[in-house]
Amino acid sequence: MSQESAAAGDDYFHERGEGRLSVADFSRVLWNRCRNMGKPLTKHKIGFVGLGNMGRGSARHLHDAGAEVVVWNRSEEPVAAAVALGMRRALALPELAREIGEGVICISLTTTDVVNRVVFGEGGLIEGLHRNALIIDFGTTGVPETREFAQRVNWVDAPVSGGQVGAEAASLSIMAGGSEANFRRALPIFQVVGKNITYMGGSGTGQVTKFANQLIVAQTIDAVAQALRLAELSGVDPALVRKALLGGFAESRILQLHGDRMVRRDFAPGGRAALQLKDVRLMCELAESVGLDSPTLRNSLAQWERFVNKEGLGDLDHSGLFRLYEMEPSRSTQ
Repeated sequence: MSQESAAAGDDYFHERGEGRLSVADFSRVLWNRCRNMGKPLTKHKIGFVGLGNMGRGSARHLHDAGAEVVVWNRSEEPVAAAVALGMRRALALPELAREIGEGVICISLTTTDVVNRVVFGEGGLIEGLHRNALIIDFGTTGVPETREFAQRVNWVDAPVSGGQVGAEAASLSIMAGGSEANFRRALPIFQVVGKNITYMGGSGTGQVTKFANQLIVAQTIDAVAQALRLAELSGVDPALVRKALLGGFAESRILQLHGDRMVRRDFAPGGRAALQLKDVRLMCELAESVGLDSPTLRNSLAQWERFVNKEGLGDLDHSGLFRLYEMEPSRSTQ
């Protein structure tokens, strides 16, 4: 008998308080266990608010892991797609909160203000939220606000890195902040939607870690865009330059993925440039609050503002920063 089979029998004995069971009963228990293998969230009911580029992939993985997922989104199309996969819709945020009860509600939203409105505003989750419910914030949210939210309700800040590709592949890096007890409650969900999961400490530490990540990402995207444009203006094929740099000290996920997008001029939004700018602004606020004087961060903010404020560019993928260098004439042509 396999270990799984023995475990199924032992559990059944424990639950029933019996020393013997019929072949039919044991077969039924074993069949149910086998059916649920690979579905670690069976019997869990989870709320999910925000089905954008990041949220919809994570919600689908929770559903595929056996959870009963109840969704809400401002626009209808992502909700209809989720319902078609077998998830259920909530018509209003308080309704979703009441249905989840003492369970877990995941939110994947764009800005701190949106998080505040969706959770604590009029018609928000708070109107139906059970005192023991847990909210997991997968978005990038301001640090002071996160700490305030965590004083009002059970909260884990769990921003992610890996982009839309990581969300679709369930390979996100998750940096989590909150009480250890709340982190333990959230961990089974993290293990379904991500791979590299790190508990950072108390409330807000996940967001601080995400801003450290975003500082590196924002400036590396800019560096790769400049490097490939420099090659192009010098008469060297940027695709070959990228190929040559891969494997050296300049290699990075940004060079691999976003460098490829720049070479192919494919800037369909995975991570929107306007949201990257939002993160850079929050980074600057955090740096100022802790006394970090960073000229490069200020320069990065100015560059992202120039890019996003150019007509039509804010909705591009953040790798589209390359377009800023394409559109602006080089000094040699002025």
